[in-house]
Amino acid sequence: MSTHRSRYRRIATILEHHGLGLGLGLLGLEKWIPFNKGVLGHARRDEPYTSPEHLRLALEELGPTFIKLGQLLSTRNDLLPAAYLAELVKLQDAAPPEAWEPMKAVIREELGADPEQLFAQFDPQPLAAASIGQAYAATLHDGTQVVVKVRRPGAVAQIHEDLEILQNLAERADKRWDAARQYNLPGIVEEFSRTLRAELDYLQEGRNAERFAADFADSPDVAVPQVFWETTTSRVLTLERMHGIRVDDLPALDAAGIDRNQLARRGADLILTMVFENRFFHADPHPGNLFIQTDGSIALIDFGMVGQLDEEVTEQLSDVLLAFTRGDSNALATALLALSITKNTSDRGELGRSLDVFVSRYLGRPLSDINLSHLLGELLALLRHHHLQLPQQTALLFKVLMMGEALAARLDPEFEMLQALTPFSERIVQRQFSLPALAKRWAQASADAGALLLELPGTLKQLRRVLENGGLEVHLRAAELEPLVGRAERIGNRLIAGMITAALISGIGELVSGNTRWRSREGVMIGAGASVVTALGGYLLWTTRRRR
Repeated sequence: MSTHRSRYRRIATILEHHGLGLGLGLLGLEKWIPFNKGVLGHARRDEPYTSPEHLRLALEELGPTFIKLGQLLSTRNDLLPAAYLAELVKLQDAAPPEAWEPMKAVIREELGADPEQLFAQFDPQPLAAASIGQAYAATLHDGTQVVVKVRRPGAVAQIHEDLEILQNLAERADKRWDAARQYNLPGIVEEFSRTLRAELDYLQEGRNAERFAADFADSPDVAVPQVFWETTTSRVLTLERMHGIRVDDLPALDAAGIDRNQLARRGADLILTMVFENRFFHADPHPGNLFIQTDGSIALIDFGMVGQLDEEVTEQLSDVLLAFTRGDSNALATALLALSITKNTSDRGELGRSLDVFVSRYLGRPLSDINLSHLLGELLALLRHHHLQLPQQTALLFKVLMMGEALAARLDPEFEMLQALTPFSERIVQRQFSLPALAKRWAQASADAGALLLELPGTLKQLRRVLENGGLEVHLRAAELEPLVGRAERIGNRLIAGMITAALISGIGELVSGNTRWRSREGVMIGAGASVVTALGGYLLWTTRRRR
């Protein structure tokens, strides 16, 4: 702690300044100390400051790291109430511009020459200034217009110090405060640290841009700027400059003859493709990062914050989707517990009852009557009530879907995000029951069974020693059996599905290869076998996941 003494003191001073107002707001006593009248240096205004406003003001005053933390928390509907989310969304990463000479020195240190030599033109007045870096307009010697992002001197050292302090505070809170343990504060800070450190590395941002470009190489509706690696390092990033109309500038879009209804559908399709097909998505698709070019294509910029879904989380999300569409609240509870980072919901039965109410509210309603943002917001509030916490990437995904729906609805008030989502969800279900997916489950089940068999001798020896030393005392609660039952079910499902798959594939293969009379019908038989495997696998999954 002594190595960060001055920074700890600064943080403590700011929290003391705003923390008093925050605490009084939580107690409903804010009217007795008029912060809005200038007490303790607050800006004067007529209305009292709310607790969420005190939090936002404190984060702004604490600087770049805490502003970024607040921006991240603004995506976490599963952690914070709506009033705090609405206030944290206002956090802006803008900062007063750094003087030109220190920024020019960074370019010289990184690229080995002054910008006047490296570029045909370079405007020293920044296009934008943020807490981590600044963006400049420039032109390459071949005439290509580019944007050059330059990291501020000293930004990394301050952020690394703040991240160490946050980790220390989270660890202490986790040991001393029951509420902190429920929300896994050290895990939240660790995920945040990884995200922010990735944002600091302009090489990583360049690689992100190239991956998006590769993902949409065959799509004329999407434009991604080219990265110029000759003038790019971890502290300097040179990208092709994208021109166009901001996606939320409705008068300009209308004047340019852009069909806003069609644009809403193309924008939603872009976001859904990133999330559900590529599983690599832009995690900050606000209007300032989306431009409509003269040919109608959508140009993406700013690739510092991205989300990525691994295969396990994708399968867990598929389970959630399947359970919800079937209206099976028990299966939905199991799927959400599997997806959650924290498993310590206070009452599994109460969770199931809450989900009964949630599912019944939407079951059977036409898609046109359902607002995706409201549905996700209600689900996330339910998770927060039961102390369940989503992985950060999943929380980002939900936030991106809600941002996408809001933006599309602004372009076309009649737009329905759930209808746009339908074909993607259908493909997810098809992949769940495909032959490769079933075969993979068989392989995973075999591995799980093998691991259990290897553990069995040691477990039996431990059990014998316990029995010899006086026997067992068993104290069980139903909630504690859920992980064991769930694992046994998953292994059994995989084994049975794998046995069905293996038997049918083997039988069809032997019949076709061993009898020439059937070879002419090889395609028909393989197709029929695939359909049977899919149907049996789907029926098995549906029946075995119904929890009684």
